[in-house]
Amino acid sequence: MPRRQPLVIGHRGAPGYRPEHTRSSYGLAIALGVDAVEPDVVVSSDGVLVVRHENEIGSTTDVADRPEFADRRTTKTVEGAALTGWFTEDFTWAELSTLRCRERLPQLRPTSAGFDGEEPPLRLHDLLDLVRTASREQGREIGVVVELKHATALGELGFDLAALVAAELREAGWADGGLPLVIESFESTVLAGVKAHGIRAELVYLLEASGRPYDLVVADGAAAPAYPWFASPAGLDGLVGVVDGISVDKRMILAPDRFGRAAGPARLVDDAHERGLTVFTWTCRPENVFLLPPFRRLGPKAMWGRYEQEWRLIADAGVDGVFVDHPDLGMSFFRGR
Repeated sequence: MPRRQPLVIGHRGAPGYRPEHTRSSYGLAIALGVDAVEPDVVVSSDGVLVVRHENEIGSTTDVADRPEFADRRTTKTVEGAALTGWFTEDFTWAELSTLRCRERLPQLRPTSAGFDGEEPPLRLHDLLDLVRTASREQGREIGVVVELKHATALGELGFDLAALVAAELREAGWADGGLPLVIESFESTVLAGVKAHGIRAELVYLLEASGRPYDLVVADGAAAPAYPWFASPAGLDGLVGVVDGISVDKRMILAPDRFGRAAGPARLVDDAHERGLTVFTWTCRPENVFLLPPFRRLGPKAMWGRYEQEWRLIADAGVDGVFVDHPDLGMSFFRGR
């Protein structure tokens, strides 16, 4: 059943105000009342699950300024694209824990960048414990939406991400369905792997507005379906019984035309609901640079535009959950309507 009001999910915590994926970012999101928080999960060389936006950490930590790690800088092909930097799978957790986090978009979010260098990265276990403690202290259920990153690419390096996550969730007491847990990924095969390990969680398939799932490209090559196909009625039919829901790029709901004007909300949400699938969308942000052109104000990219008008279309579509970078704005809009 569609929710009357969407879940408000702190996307990487509260990255509009603090460097993403830090303890203070998550703590602020929870203090501002979000229903859940969303960590991205990658892996260290010794198999520790690390909370980072990507496995490349050159822009989100101070690793580039650490001479002892200068020789770790390398170029890798990640899901078909060459990428140069420092990668979590080339560091032990003990080494990663000595780093300090930085704002990923300092020019856009200078206030957040003012907290650079203050906090180390988190492990998934750390985040799960933080949320459990906050739930108990606040007397309410707070969920975790765990995004699994680059499962197939990490599998090619010898890491079974589904097995590592299942073991971590069991150890942390999050595997039996007693606490609100969602597992999401852009790759359906790792979601199937988590399910096979008996983890009780809502499984959500992330869909881009373009491109193809890397796991299916590896398996099927040019025959792999594109992400938008999974949002079609036929694609949604195929997801029934495989996952519990989808999480889509907001453009798939707003349906901008060639001039960037919203033609939506599209039928996608209704189509999914008719098949018993929940629908989340990402990411609701107020800055001009992230808004469709008609909702921007005259001014710099960092200026807050007419975000409420864009968000109204998303809310009117009937989504079940929204990812937000500014939890106070998200709670005020999606709960104050």
